Amino acid sequence: MSQKQKRLLKEYAENFLYIIPAILLVTVMIYIPFVMSGYYSLTEWNGISKAPKFVGFSNFQTLFSSKGEFMNSLWFTTKYTFGFTLFSNVLALALAVALTKKFKLANFFRGIFFIPYIMSMTIVGFIWQFIFTQGFSKLADITGWGFWNFSFLGDPKLAFYSVVFVGIWQQLGFYIVLYIAGLQAVPADVLEAATVDGATGWQRFSKVTLPLLGPSFTTCIFMSLTNALKVFDIILALTKGGPGGSTYSVTLQIYKDAFTNNRYGMGSAESIVYFLFVLIVTQAVLKLFSTKEVDL
Repeated sequence: MSQKQKRLLKEYAENFLYIIPAILLVTVMIYIPFVMSGYYSLTEWNGISKAPKFVGFSNFQTLFSSKGEFMNSLWFTTKYTFGFTLFSNVLALALAVALTKKFKLANFFRGIFFIPYIMSMTIVGFIWQFIFTQGFSKLADITGWGFWNFSFLGDPKLAFYSVVFVGIWQQLGFYIVLYIAGLQAVPADVLEAATVDGATGWQRFSKVTLPLLGPSFTTCIFMSLTNALKVFDIILALTKGGPGGSTYSVTLQIYKDAFTNNRYGMGSAESIVYFLFVLIVTQAVLKLFSTKEVDL
């Protein structure tokens, strides 16, 4: 064996030894639990008994039945994801455009918008629960406006919009930062060339800036989509799934079935179905936006 071959063999061995801990950790923490979850989804198990009862696809039939709560939680999560992804990106882009303008308090406002993002989502949920239940009632007493006395967390329709609003409020600063980075990366000479060609401000933004923001759009929409699909702590802190189960997300439904009702088989079946749902949605959205990116 030549010296070059020995050196290459040594490098391969070292690389393999370096990745062994990562492979073991991922296998133990992700792959093995995933396989076990697939097995438990075919059983009726309370998490305590040593011998789970095999029931086949009975759990999956219950999930998709008209009486199942899973479909309601899936519908709520879909609505929440659509509203959160749409409005968080529209607002973040609009504010990013405003905050890239040169004025004295630009950096101050960037920091103000980013502060909620560094706070725990559970803490944010409790803060807004206090605001919705007590803060707004004080405003109603001061202003006399009946609007503030609406039951923002007690009415099913208003509770949905309240949860979406709090989620956007907490995450908005992060997407603003990403869009600001994308806007600052747009080449100035391209914008100058568009100006020389007679393009108006709106034409420069819509025909030049927006297409060049393709990577930022892909990143922000993908991240907002995944964050919305796994929403849990804000709902737990704000409404606990109420009123009447109208704000149960899929993740909260899985938590309730598995850890509150001790139906680990049902919880495992829900997690398997939701995993496939999230996989299909995220890959489709990622593929859609990645094909629309523009390269300089």
